Amino acid sequence: MSYEGHLEDQAKVLGALGGTRGLLDSGLPSIVFLIVFNITHSLNNSAITAIALSILFAIARLIRRETLQHAISGVIGVAFCALLARHTGKAADFYLPGLIINVIYGIVYSVANIAGWPVLGLLLGPVLGENLGWRKVPARKSAYLRAGWLWVALFVSRLLVQYPLYRTNHINWLGTARLIMGTPLFLLVGWATWLILRKVPTAKPELKSE
Repeated sequence: MSYEGHLEDQAKVLGALGGTRGLLDSGLPSIVFLIVFNITHSLNNSAITAIALSILFAIARLIRRETLQHAISGVIGVAFCALLARHTGKAADFYLPGLIINVIYGIVYSVANIAGWPVLGLLLGPVLGENLGWRKVPARKSAYLRAGWLWVALFVSRLLVQYPLYRTNHINWLGTARLIMGTPLFLLVGWATWLILRKVPTAKPELKSE
């Protein structure tokens, strides 16, 4: 019988990649920024609203006693983007850090794959209980490499679409592209990652019988 993965492993993979809740914490403020800017044409109002929404998400997680990791990183990220746009006076600069992050991620994932140390293996190995054992199993290592190139394609596609819009200052199109290529595309690639990994058994160490 072939290995088809486990539901608990699926939850671990999607959770380690950020999960839908973490994506919403960081994605919704960007949408609100664009909406408020279109209504008020004020960078100050847009920035304050986006930051305030991120803080509300963090407070909501605190009340529910949930992990604050993504909420706090969301607050810091949104605040930096908002303050940058406010400082330069260019609304499109709100999305500039995101473009830079995609450049960095694309380079890191590519170099790691070429070196034979896929980022996904380093990230998910400990989560799935195989640590670095996957490096000794060619099929498992290959699965991590294939999934890694999917993420490289995601980062590159974002840059190819969004950078020209940033350069030409098409703020509405840029915000729309950021929305479409944000959470929906992230979840699609996350699901594709799971489909690749689930076909190959995890390289967990065998338990020795006493």
